[in-house]
Amino acid sequence: MDPTPPAPPLLAGTSLAFHPVAQQRKRADGWTPEVQQCFIRALEAMGSVGQAARAVGMGRRSAYRLRERPDAASFAAAWDRAIAMGRMRQFDYAMDRAINGITTVRILRGGAIDVTGGPDMAIVHSALREDAAPLKATKDTV
Repeated sequence: MDPTPPAPPLLAGTSLAFHPVAQQRKRADGWTPEVQQCFIRALEAMGSVGQAARAVGMGRRSAYRLRERPDAASFAAAWDRAIAMGRMRQFDYAMDRAINGITTVRILRGGAIDVTGGPDMAIVHSALREDAAPLKATKDTV
C-alpha cells in the first residue's frame, strides 16, 4: 500500500510556500500548521521574529526552537524568505517617511489645530548615526 501523499504546502502559489513542521504533541496552543502559516505571514509583514511571534501568541525562543528541529528545513527556508521580505518592506517604509515626510496634527489649547509636515527626523537622525559610525571607525583607525 502506498503511504498517504503529503499535504500540499501552506501558502502554496506564493514565494513563501512551505511544508509545516509536524507537531510533536497535539496542543491547541502549540505550533499548529495554521499558527506556522500566520507566523510566516507576520514575519513577512514585520521583519522581526519577536514581533511576529508575539502576533501569533507564541514566544521568540519557541519560534527558534521550532526552526532548529530536524524536519523544519522547509519552514526555515520560508522563514528566511519572509524575514528578508519584511526587512525590505520596513526599509522602504522608513525611506518613504524620511524622504516624503510625515504629517503631524496637534490640537492646541482653545481648540486650534496645528498641522505640520516634514521628514521624520528620528529616521533621518538614525540613518546619520548609522552612516557616521563606519566613518568614525575608519577615521580612528587610520
